[in-house]
Amino acid sequence: MTKHTHRLLIQVSPEIFSFIIKEIESDKICSFASETLSNNTPLEEQLDKFFQHHNQLVEKYSETLVLHDNSFNTFVPKAYFNEEDAGAYLQYNTKVFSTDFFAFDEMPQFEMNNVYVPYVNINNYLIDKFGSFTYQNINTGLVNHILQKSNKNTETVVFVHVQKKHFEIIVVNSGKLILFNSFEYLTEQDFIYYILFVLEQLNLDREKIKLYLLGQIEKNDALFEQAYTFINYLDLVDKNTFNLENTTLHSRTINQHYILLHS
Repeated sequence: MTKHTHRLLIQVSPEIFSFIIKEIESDKICSFASETLSNNTPLEEQLDKFFQHHNQLVEKYSETLVLHDNSFNTFVPKAYFNEEDAGAYLQYNTKVFSTDFFAFDEMPQFEMNNVYVPYVNINNYLIDKFGSFTYQNINTGLVNHILQKSNKNTETVVFVHVQKKHFEIIVVNSGKLILFNSFEYLTEQDFIYYILFVLEQLNLDREKIKLYLLGQIEKNDALFEQAYTFINYLDLVDKNTFNLENTTLHSRTINQHYILLHS
């Protein structure tokens, strides 16, 4: 069966495999599924079961986009980018090896590239399933979404994308990326420490800066309350309501898969 009017979007990491199917014209989500992956079972065996359970995955779509969910990435201005030195851009913010495969996503609208380490084993598996597909680092979609959302702001704004054990911080001004970084955290104190550290390094006044949170966070969460203690202007990014076969997705699902749903 072929669905020329639909897109298949997959988000994958060593811990989770999720996908949605979107109708191109309406951008309506027709299908959504997510399952946890285990380190104790071979990845190929788990993906085989996933594909068998979700037969929508074996259909043909107008586009298949795979989002590699990791923070082994860095954004490089196009003027300074050299494809042959891709690994060199990553050596200061992640551990890289000579055997690593490096990829990059072009972002011509913002005159930069996102250099990253993809999951080669997952790509190899999916090539056998799909034949061909497009893949990106998930932070390409995140930054692209933030820049488009804030391109009319003439002031500096901070966005924090919260995950279960890490978060990304994106600082923008007039639709341009000022800073992107990713931090791991264990406690609420870790969380606010890294945010305040970034503000200090960029000479941004925490009493005046606007900071927006998105991802796995709500206003009644301890992380939000901790940040609100130190940041005067703090709010959540407005979330769209996504309908799936007349059923509204739970807010926690939208939070956890924010980038996938907005891709």
